[in-house]
Amino acid sequence: MNAPARPETQNYNTGVPSADSLVRLHLSESPHGASPAAVAAVTGELDRINRYPAPDREGLVQALARHWELLEEQIAVANGSDELVLATALTLGDPDRPGLVTAGTFPGYLAALERIGRGAVEIPLAGAGVDAAAFAERLPGYGIGYVCNPHNPCGTALPGPALEQLVSAARAGGTPLVFDEAYHEFGPPAQPQAREQLRDGTPVLALRTFSKAYGLAALRIGYALGPAELIAEVRRTLSVLPFSVNRAAQAAALAALADQEFLGRVRQDCEQRRRWFCAELARRGHRYLPSVTNFVAVEVAASGEAQDLLAREHGILVRDTGMFGFPGHLRVSLGSVDELREFLGALDKITAGRQRP
Repeated sequence: MNAPARPETQNYNTGVPSADSLVRLHLSESPHGASPAAVAAVTGELDRINRYPAPDREGLVQALARHWELLEEQIAVANGSDELVLATALTLGDPDRPGLVTAGTFPGYLAALERIGRGAVEIPLAGAGVDAAAFAERLPGYGIGYVCNPHNPCGTALPGPALEQLVSAARAGGTPLVFDEAYHEFGPPAQPQAREQLRDGTPVLALRTFSKAYGLAALRIGYALGPAELIAEVRRTLSVLPFSVNRAAQAAALAALADQEFLGRVRQDCEQRRRWFCAELARRGHRYLPSVTNFVAVEVAASGEAQDLLAREHGILVRDTGMFGFPGHLRVSLGSVDELREFLGALDKITAGRQRP
């Protein structure tokens, strides 16, 4: 029997509800929306949509340089961090050597490397996180490395010593190492980050996005931080598509970055909601992985079947982590409290009698 089509991929003309009409807990979208200043900035650009956007994104680059206390030459802005994954795969390191990635994570790194013909080798996870020692040991023999930190879909983050171990391997071997930090804003203030390692020309880049904590997912805008010489190469690749970051996205990101008060409220609410949600899961007898992100990986046997049941019978979209190569969990975005209560009730129903002792 064929598996049912997933609602987010079904044709709108079939009469099946669209993903927008269902409970969306599958894409780590922010339930807080965007800063009102960012929304106003988009509105202000509507009477200029006949004009091309700034190809060098200089206004946002300058603002990011001030925000992170870096040189402008250390920042590249692109159409989401996905474009930066592809640009770094096309650009950095020894192209005759395959890339190094971890198994069980965001598939974009592997897909980009394979599509351009470099290929990649996967390092197995250590439980629910990156095996930093194994990755660091192998990195010098590869052309480029990618590490998702905080980890998607597990939600864990590397401790300081593990992060430094990976950076030291990149420095010693000269292999560019790209940290995807899309979810970093949701972690505690002291959480180690790759930006702290941008010194002495160490070949390390950090990818950030405005899609998650800043709530600008529809506008597709992200950026890379790194050594000037590597960023210059990435910028040359990005210049092939000079207008890929649209005018509205640049304006919204600039306004969102300036509204750190809004971001602070989002982070605080996410922490409180994550704590409440995990307590509710535990109270109901559901296991989960500790998280520092805006999602939680909930342990569910036959996670693919559970994902489809939740969508088909309860109108709730979540993500089966099996698609990442990490089966047995559902990645659940921290949506509104009402949405999460609805999910918890549905989860209780579909797992009744199946919980592990």
